Parts: sequence; structure tokens; C-alpha cells
Amino acid sequence: MGSPNDLAMPPGADPATLSRYLNQAHDTFVTTGSADPALRTLVRESWRRSVAGGLDPEQALARIRLDEESLAAIRDAHPLAAGMPVIRRLLVESAADAGLLVAVSDAAGQLLWVEGDASLRSLAEGMHFLPGADWSEASVGTNAPGTALALDRPVQIFGPEHLARQVTPWSCSAAPIHDPDTGAILGVLDLTGGNDVVTPQSLTLVRATVAAVEAELTIARLSPAPHHTAVASSGWSVPSLEVLGGHGATLRHGSTTSRLSLRHSEILLLLSESADGLTTSELGVALSDDEQAQVTVRAELSRLRSVLGPIELASRPYRLEATLETDVAGVRDDLAAGRLRRAVARYRGPVLPASTAPAVERLRDELHMHVRSRLLVSDDADALLSFADTGHGRDDFEVWERVRSILPSSSPRYAQVAAHVARLDEELG
Repeated sequence: MGSPNDLAMPPGADPATLSRYLNQAHDTFVTTGSADPALRTLVRESWRRSVAGGLDPEQALARIRLDEESLAAIRDAHPLAAGMPVIRRLLVESAADAGLLVAVSDAAGQLLWVEGDASLRSLAEGMHFLPGADWSEASVGTNAPGTALALDRPVQIFGPEHLARQVTPWSCSAAPIHDPDTGAILGVLDLTGGNDVVTPQSLTLVRATVAAVEAELTIARLSPAPHHTAVASSGWSVPSLEVLGGHGATLRHGSTTSRLSLRHSEILLLLSESADGLTTSELGVALSDDEQAQVTVRAELSRLRSVLGPIELASRPYRLEATLETDVAGVRDDLAAGRLRRAVARYRGPVLPASTAPAVERLRDELHMHVRSRLLVSDDADALLSFADTGHGRDDFEVWERVRSILPSSSPRYAQVAAHVARLDEELG
């Protein structure tokens, strides 16, 4: 639930009267730096953050950071691409009919999609409200997408509550979208237009659409991912194994989904990683420092066969006869292809975190360090923040330090990032 302070225009308020008051308060702030105490707290604090970062309210214009090629690549890799059909169905279609715009940004405030009324899109392009533009607070001052991102909460901004002069004719409602597995901010959903977009009903609609998108992302991850749905000429879908962030693996083949025990998860993962297969003794060493008795390993393999369905497990050495796609291989492929944001989105946690099998622990450490090493040399704030905001990145000092080093001091998240770095530094001594 939001607070009354979320609402830019409470029920019963007169838009004309409110607009006159806010225009006067805006002029006073721009000329004297004094913010009227009667302003909403989130607006007053956002104005101050914006000017403290060096923003000129009279000249500010959103920076266009992405060309068409870069924008297409980011859209293709971004996890919110999977939510766009839901957004279009629930919001864009009605927004276009109502003469409104719907925008979706990434976690750094860059607009990835702007859809809706065609004539309004043309007008909005004059203030650089278009795909590829940076609408973070640091770029254009107080605005619903950027302020929602800065505060990690739903926000409405009515007309003159915008700090940049050229944006004051517009109003907007926005809410952040979170990763359903990690809680990291993926981006922001925004509804832009006139006074009718800052009603309580509009904010409720935006929130409901965000909830539907997050639910869709959850459902998509419970279904075979695109990387795992290649279809052979026979029409048989390639089986997939998901081991990231879960105590046991999820195996999918055809329409069947199986939750494996931890031991079966370990064995199947190790076999999928071995091109030449593994002998009983090699599996025993890989699974335990105590070198399990070969008869115990054979018994586990026999039980595993019963849940493999059409996946054939050959022996001497033990090996998988068919291709088994894994989310581990998917992360590696994304990193190799330079798809850092997609790799971070796919990397929902360490490999089988409950496993103490030596070979699994090595694989877990190798993959985690592979993702980290690419992030630590990256200038992609969105990918870095998506990783840093997760349970497996929250205490990673070097990652947070890297985020701080590339964020401008005027960024709405800079203070929070700097404070987190300072806390980690103190804890680590």
C-alpha cells in the first residue's frame, strides 16, 4: 500500500488551483532555492537532490544515451522484454485510446520502450521523452520514472512538480518493477499525459500492471526458457536443467517438470558438464571428499534413471546421450556473447548453494567469479545494480565500489550506494 504522499492530486483537489500554487512554488524555488514547506515531501526532497547535483531547471533536457543499435541490443537482452506483452495488453492499448503514453525504463533510468498515442509521442519527443533517453533524476530532475527509481516506490508527479521547466506541462504516474526472485529493481513502468494520469485510479492501474508483469516473469521462469526450448527436427524439445539459486535442480523434458533431490541434482549437473562422461570412481570423488563407495554411487544413478524420462543415461562411463541445456551454460553463453544484462538476469543465485560436493563447489565458485569479473570491468550501471541489489551481491564490497566509481555524484542512487560501501568497508575492517 502507498501513502497519501504518493498521490500528486488527492481526491477532491481542483487541478487549476493546484497548478497555480505549484507554478508559484516552482518559480520561487528556481529563483531563490527556497522550497515551500507545503510541497509534498517527496517533491521537495527531489527538487533539492536535483539541484544539488548541478541540474539547471531552465535548461535541463534528458540526455539520449542509446543509439538504435545499442537500444535494440539492450531491449533484446533485458528481462522486462518478457513483460512487454502484458504491459501492452493491460495498459498500452487503453492508453493509446485515451491519448496517453506508456514508458518502460531500465534500472538506470534509460527509457527502453515508449508506446501509446502517436500524436502525443511526437510531442513528447520534443522534450526527449523517447526510447534511448535517460530519465533518471540526475539527467532531467524530478519526474515520475526517475523519482520512482530513486525512491524505489510508486510516484505521481503533477505538472509543475516537475523541476525541468519544459516538462511542467506533463503529468505522470510510475512504479518500479522488481525481479520476482531476487527483489532487484529491473526498471520502472510509467504512464504519462495530462491531469488524468495523476488520479488514484491511474496509480492503482500502474501498480496492478506492475504486479501482473512480476507474476508473468515468475511464470516464465517456471516454464522452459527460450534458451532451453530449441526443437529438433523430430519436434522433441531439448531437456533443460536449472540449478541456479535453488536447493535442488528443476528438470524439464517435454511437458514434464521434475524437482530433483540434492544428490540427483549434483550428479545430473556434473554429467551435463562432462563431455566424455564420468566413471563411478570419478563421480564418487566429485561428490565427496570421502570417496563414496562405488556401490552407493551406482544406487543413486539407478534411482536417477527413473526420473530422467526420455533422457538416456549411458554407462561405462556414465554419460548423457542427449543434449541437456542448463542455466549454467546459458549464463556462460551470455557472458561470452557480451550479453551482460541477460547474464545477470539469468544468474538468479549460486549453483546449488546447499551442495557440499567438491566438484559442485568448484563449479559454483568458477561461475560466480566469471560473472563478477565481467561486472567489475563493466561500465553498465544497470547490470551492476541488478547484481548488487541481490542476496548474492548485497555484501560484495568490490561490486558496490565499482557501482560507486561509475555513478555520477548527482545520481539519485549515489548517496545510497556510497552509504552501503561505507557500511561494508566498516564491517570488513
